[in-house]
Amino acid sequence: MRLGELARTSAAVARTPARNGKIALLADALRALAPAERAIGVSWLAGDLPQGRIGLGWAALRSALGATVPAREEELSVADANAAFSRIAAARGAGSAGERARALGGLLGRATEAEREFLVRLVTGELRQGALEGVLAEAVARAAEVPADAVRRAAMMAGALPPVAAAALAEGAPGLARFRLRLGEPVSPMLAATAADVEEALGALGEAALEWKLDGARVQVHRDGDDVRIFSRALRDVTAAVPEVVEAVRALPARALVLDGEAIALGAGGAPAPFQETMRRFGRKLDVDALRRELPLSVVFFDALHAEGEDLAATPAFERHAALAAVVPEALRVPRLVTADPAAAGAFLEGALRRGHEGVMAKALGAPYEAGRRGSAWLKVKRAHTLDLVVLAAEWGHGRRRGWLSNLHLGARDPERGGFAMLGKTFKGLTDERLAWQTERLRGLALGEGDGGVVHVRPELVVEVLFDGLQASPRYPAGLALRFARVKRYREDKRADEADTVEAVRRLFAAQERTGG
Repeated sequence: MRLGELARTSAAVARTPARNGKIALLADALRALAPAERAIGVSWLAGDLPQGRIGLGWAALRSALGATVPAREEELSVADANAAFSRIAAARGAGSAGERARALGGLLGRATEAEREFLVRLVTGELRQGALEGVLAEAVARAAEVPADAVRRAAMMAGALPPVAAAALAEGAPGLARFRLRLGEPVSPMLAATAADVEEALGALGEAALEWKLDGARVQVHRDGDDVRIFSRALRDVTAAVPEVVEAVRALPARALVLDGEAIALGAGGAPAPFQETMRRFGRKLDVDALRRELPLSVVFFDALHAEGEDLAATPAFERHAALAAVVPEALRVPRLVTADPAAAGAFLEGALRRGHEGVMAKALGAPYEAGRRGSAWLKVKRAHTLDLVVLAAEWGHGRRRGWLSNLHLGARDPERGGFAMLGKTFKGLTDERLAWQTERLRGLALGEGDGGVVHVRPELVVEVLFDGLQASPRYPAGLALRFARVKRYREDKRADEADTVEAVRRLFAAQERTGG
C-alpha cells in the first residue's frame, strides 16, 4: 500500500465521529495492505511504531524537514517507510546521529506534504485519530470476516493487536486459534477505571470484591514445573531481579500457574515504601544481592489466570479467586472483602489508607479477566490530593480535540527563584464545554507558539488539579512531578500569586514518603 493511502485513512478516521464509520474506513485500509504490511499498518493506525522509541526528537525532525522539500508525487509504500524506521532504530554508537539524520532526511525527502505530517506525528507520538484498540479490533474482525470477540480474545493472549491482525487477515479463524494462554508467555494485564468513592463503585457493580490497592510493581508470574518466570506490567522478563518472588512461587503447591499480583518493598512496621523505592529493584543494571539486603520485596497475589492445566481468564472473577485461594496461602493474597454495603466498604477503604496503601480496588464478581483492557469491571478508589496550580502553556489537541487547546502545562509558584516551576501536564478531566472555554481564555493569554504546537501563555489562570501522588523527577526544575493529574475545576476566584508553592508541594511529597501514601 502507498503510504499516502494510509495517511488519508488516518485523517479520514480523525474527521469521522461515528464509531461504525471509523470501523468501515479502517477495515477498507486493512484489506488493502500487503501481507507483510498488515502488522505495521495496525501499529501505525494505533499511533505506535513497531520499533518503539527510535532516537528522534523534535530537533532532528525540524532539521530534516527544513533540509528537504516535499515530494510532488506519492512514491513511498508502507514497507518503504517502515524499513527506514528500522534503519534509524538500528543506528548505534559513534556516528549514529548522522546515520539517523541521513535516513530520516531520505525518508522525508521522498514523502509528500501530507505524508510528512503523518510520519512526524507518528514519530512524536501525536498521531491520535480515534483509532483506539477496541475500534481497530472490530475493524480487523470486519476485514477478516471473523467474530470481533475472537479477535479481542486473541489480542488479550498475544498482548498486542498487530500480530493478531496479521494472522486473522491471512488465515481467518484458524489463525486466531493459535493465540491462547501459554505458560512462560505473558499477557497484557487487566486495567481499572476510576470511581470517585466506594459508594460510586458499589453503585456501578452491586456486590463486589474490594481489595487493598497497593502502590507496588505489578507482576505476572508463570510457573511451569520448576521453571518460574516473572514479568513486569510492560511484559518485560524481570525474573533475575526478584529472587524473593521466584522463591515464594516455588514454595506453592501447584506446578502450573499464571498469577497476577504486586511486588512491593515494605518499610518499618510493614508500611509500604514509596513507589519509586520499589521500582529500584527493577532497574536494568542491578546488584541484586545488595539490593535485596537493602530493599527486600514482598509479593501478594489477587488473581489467577491459569492453575494446574486449566485456563481461567474467561471464567468469572469469583471462580478465579477460589482457584487462587486453593493454591496461594492467605499471607500471600491481597486483603479482600466481598460486600454490597457502602459502610463496610468505607471501613475497608479506611483500613487500607491507615496502613499506608493507595486505596482499594472494587471488582465485579462475575467478570472475566480482560487482559489489556480498561473496562468498568475493575474500579479503583483512591485518596485524592489537590493543588491549585497555574497554567503555563497548552498544546493543540488532535483527533476529536483538534482545534482546541487541550494538554495543560502546570506549575507551582516558586517564590525563591521567582516565577513558576512546572510539575507536569494533563488533558484529563476536560469536558467539551470546558475545552471550548479554556481555548478561548488561553488564546487571550497567549505569548507565542513553540515547537510541537505548544502555546505559551501568561501565567495568570489558576486551576485546581486532582492527582494521585507525587514522584521524584529530574525532568522538572523542582525535581518533582504529579502522578495521574486531572482537572477538577478552574479557580477564577484566585490570582496566580495565590497558587500553591513549590515548598508546599515538597511538604506533600515528604509526607507521602513518610506514610507510603
